[in-house]
Amino acid sequence: MMNRRQFVHVAAAGVVTLARGSTLLAADYDLIVKGGRVIDPSLRVNAVRDVAMTGGRIALVEANIEVGSAEVIDATGKLVVPGLLDVHTHYAQDEAGASVGLAGGVTGWVDAGSAGADQIDRAVAIAQTAPQPGHVLINIGRAGILPDGDTMDLGLADVDAAKQAIERHRDVVVGVKTRLTRGVAADDVEVLRRAQEVATSFDLPLMIHMGQTASPLSTLLPQLKSGDIVTHMFAPPPNSIVDDDGSMRPAVLAARRRGVWFDVANGRTGHLRWDTFDQIIQTGFWPDTLSTDGNTTSRNAESVIDFPNVMSKFLNFGMTVDQVVTRATVNVSRLFPLFRNRGTLNVGAPADVAVLDLREGVFEFVDNYGNTRTGRQRLFPSETVLAGSRVSR
Repeated sequence: MMNRRQFVHVAAAGVVTLARGSTLLAADYDLIVKGGRVIDPSLRVNAVRDVAMTGGRIALVEANIEVGSAEVIDATGKLVVPGLLDVHTHYAQDEAGASVGLAGGVTGWVDAGSAGADQIDRAVAIAQTAPQPGHVLINIGRAGILPDGDTMDLGLADVDAAKQAIERHRDVVVGVKTRLTRGVAADDVEVLRRAQEVATSFDLPLMIHMGQTASPLSTLLPQLKSGDIVTHMFAPPPNSIVDDDGSMRPAVLAARRRGVWFDVANGRTGHLRWDTFDQIIQTGFWPDTLSTDGNTTSRNAESVIDFPNVMSKFLNFGMTVDQVVTRATVNVSRLFPLFRNRGTLNVGAPADVAVLDLREGVFEFVDNYGNTRTGRQRLFPSETVLAGSRVSR
């Protein structure tokens, strides 16, 4: 991939740039996001810059790019970041989900186990027709998410069925998911073993839904390999990632040292409670990725609303803007190879951009138990650019 120093000429788009002081003259850019505070942790950029795009790719990130005939998005006073990557959604449940995410700046997503082997064809079809790149984790429970528990019938944790489904959809299925909450899995240790068997056979990551498990984490986490993901990391007891004294459990620390990732997955029921959140943050155990656990109805859920709202919780209660953006962009690109060229504004990367409005005021943030907390800053989605085109709001 070209870097911006190497970028001189893009023949296919007929773009020529010439530096004159701090102003760059552009013969023909398609779109320029102008005057915003560009935050791109992948490039270590945090400064007022313009972002020029052509042919669906990032063409230039510099100050004072001349507009020429390009369409312009005025981002003065706003944040300009790579398109957000949501590592835990349920957008493959129906066709409208991806568009809901797009309105919140999500330009790439992973559905975390909505479908098992029995419904995987439909989930893959939804992912393939989404406006932005969508991928799927297959639920080890062949019937997918069930009100009475995905694998309370252990026979539903069908290794052969999952393997056959992945074989059909290697380009879209990027991992395996298992929910291990008490009342969802009849035998969480065995269900996890089967899910890992499937994931390992395809060299794919396994995501486990933890919190309120029947078995302790000291039993479950050692089954995870490097690149696997623990989601709902702020779930309260029993079997939270912190013990009763607020100390991080040794099995959790060992898992992170082994290369296991820890994800937020805010959601709306049982996954985030402020007191447990505080205990974990106070240990300095930061999440690797932020995610919504969102679906088509999330905009009506006070605890979720959209990805920028979830990001704001961490911005107010411990993390910097750069740290929050890192966990919503470049970290996800490192986790899933199919996102490797995303989560960045590097020259030549897909022109996916989220423009966010960081407002000062008094804002309420809600956990999954109806508890509210007040913060002084909140991110709101302003504009989304997907493949170099402005998304209609």
